[in-house]
Amino acid sequence: MSAPLLHNYDLDEDCYRARLVAACTGVALDLRNVDMFPGAEHRSDAYMRLNPLGTLPILQDETLVLTQPEAILRRLAALDPERRLLPEDEVIAARIDDWLAFWAQHLAVAKAAREIALMATPGDLAALSARTARMLRVMEDHMTHQTIRGLGFFAGPELTLADLALFPAFALSRDHGLDHDAFPALRLWARRVRLTPGFITMPGIPDYH
Repeated sequence: MSAPLLHNYDLDEDCYRARLVAACTGVALDLRNVDMFPGAEHRSDAYMRLNPLGTLPILQDETLVLTQPEAILRRLAALDPERRLLPEDEVIAARIDDWLAFWAQHLAVAKAAREIALMATPGDLAALSARTARMLRVMEDHMTHQTIRGLGFFAGPELTLADLALFPAFALSRDHGLDHDAFPALRLWARRVRLTPGFITMPGIPDYH
C-alpha cells in the first residue's frame, strides 16, 4: 500500500499540523508541494475539483480524500499501529475530543491573524490577534492547572493528538505580534512538545531555551 499523499504548503499552519502528526507517529507521508502563495495554485481548476473549498491541506489515501484539518489529523494518527496519539482510555479520549473541538472552533482566528501578518490577506489583524490572545489565555489557565496536578499535557500525563493540534496556534503566534512571555505555562508545555521523538519544526517556531 502506498503512503498517503499530502498536498502541502510549507508555511501553512494546518499543513504543518499534518506533517507534525505524521513525523511524531512515524507514519510515512508523500508530499506534493503546492504554490499556495503567491501562485494560488490551490484555487486552480484541478485543485477546486479535488477540494471545492479551495483550501489546504488535502490528504489522499488510496480512494479516500480528506479536506478538513481535524479529519486529516485523526486519519494520520489512526494509521499509527501503536496509536500513540489516540489512547484507548475513555476519559482521555473525551478530553482529546474536547480540545480538538476547541481548536477547530476557537483557534481559526490565530491562523487568520498570521495570514494577514505574513501574506497581506484582508482582515482586521488587531481584532484577530486580540481574540487569539484570549483563546491562548484559556489554554494558559488550563496548562497552569494541569501542571499543579502533575500533568504535562492538555489531555493528561502524555502527549496526545490534542497537543499537536493546539501547538502551532501558540508556537506561531509571534508571527502576528503576540509575546510568548505572557504565557509561561504554555512556554513550558511547548518545550515538552518539542522533546517528542520525531518532532519537526517550521519557520516561525521558536527554539525555546
